[in-house]
Amino acid sequence: MDPDPANLILLFPGYSFFLFSIWSIVSSGVALLILLVCSALVSGSEVAYFSLSPNDLDNLEKEAEKSNKQVLKLRNKPRKLLATILIANNFVNIAIVIISDYIIRNLLGEGLLLEIGEWMAQFMPGEPDFLGRIVNFLITIVGVTFLLVLFGEVAPKIYANLNNLRFARMMSGPMSFLSGFFSPLSNLLVNWSSKMESSFISTRSGIDDTSKEELDKAIQLTVTGAEQSEEAGILRGIIKFGNVSARQIMKSRVDVVAAEEKAGFTEVMSMIKDNGYSRIPVYREDFDEVIGILYAKDLLGYSKEKDSFEWQKFIRENVIYVPESKKIDDILKEFQKQRLHMAIVVDEFGGSAGIITLEDIVEEVIGEIKDEFDEEEEVDFIKINDSNFIFEGKTLLHDVARIIDVEKESFDRYRSDTDSLAGLLLSHFGHIPKKDKEITIANYKFKIVAVTKRRIEKIHVTLL
Repeated sequence: MDPDPANLILLFPGYSFFLFSIWSIVSSGVALLILLVCSALVSGSEVAYFSLSPNDLDNLEKEAEKSNKQVLKLRNKPRKLLATILIANNFVNIAIVIISDYIIRNLLGEGLLLEIGEWMAQFMPGEPDFLGRIVNFLITIVGVTFLLVLFGEVAPKIYANLNNLRFARMMSGPMSFLSGFFSPLSNLLVNWSSKMESSFISTRSGIDDTSKEELDKAIQLTVTGAEQSEEAGILRGIIKFGNVSARQIMKSRVDVVAAEEKAGFTEVMSMIKDNGYSRIPVYREDFDEVIGILYAKDLLGYSKEKDSFEWQKFIRENVIYVPESKKIDDILKEFQKQRLHMAIVVDEFGGSAGIITLEDIVEEVIGEIKDEFDEEEEVDFIKINDSNFIFEGKTLLHDVARIIDVEKESFDRYRSDTDSLAGLLLSHFGHIPKKDKEITIANYKFKIVAVTKRRIEKIHVTLL
């Protein structure tokens, strides 16, 4: 007859200690697995949330689900979300290291570690106990690093990158809880990092501005001929490339050629033939809701189709949205990454302000590019002589400076937040002026040639 386990525990106290030791190792192993899963989920969340494209966010807004609202709420505060992920990941990783050390110490035992330490003491200086602890530490670090890198970082991030939207929805609840739980720590971290960033940027921008001014002066000193003048213009464009925003070079929405989703095929084909553009934005009801881009080449084989032909099936929904303040060097990187040539520029309220193309960005460096479809001058103006011009009010200051042959930044200190010639004058008048009203700003005299109750239509510009 087998002895009762209770009697064994009374007769052999070491037996109870053995059971306790096995139970503690098993429970620690289970806790380690749970923590590894938590580390994987938190690490994957970082990739999932920050790889969501504007199209993904638009789809989330359209579907009224709780998880979608949580994802959008988290993405609205990216700095706090990133701080929450980092804090949670660090706490989990520290717990993994502590539990791993405990498991290895119990599996190897103090006696075995001491024996290893005594053996190592024969070849190197140090106490056997100290050397044994070093071995335990190294085994823990190597093992934990392997587990964290493979199962806590690489594998979950690869999966999250391939299934970002699904992963973000799955983690919306846990991340919302962690965001609230770690809110004091994450807010402290965000505020501290923002202060450091602002001080660094202010210092760095001062250095960069000084360097750019010195380079610009050096270029001016070396320019002698017409050919060198063109080369100098390219060099200046490269130097100032990172300071130009989308708002400065975009095509305003009033000048954008776009197709309405419900338009007939004949109308769309006529629009393409008349304007000669290879890409046309497509909107639903209003240009504020751009749903995609139509490529003219996709319709080449269907030019003889009837008006009822469903051209909408060729709309490409992969659209880049960029804010007005975004610098064109960042937009160029996004074009390269997404392999696209056009982006929709949105204002602070989410409305479509215009479009920006790869050609617009390249022209900032090498100058205006003309092809067989471009007219002689893309800006509507009248040149009276070398010092007098008449422009439309909507003409961008950027284009005015180019046409009258002055530096592109000539109007920057006077233009406030406006980008058009009419906007510049309105900001100085404070109201819509009457016809023939004149104003002098720096070395330029402006005279109102045509005006309506709502806007300034034509302006006479004189270089003093």
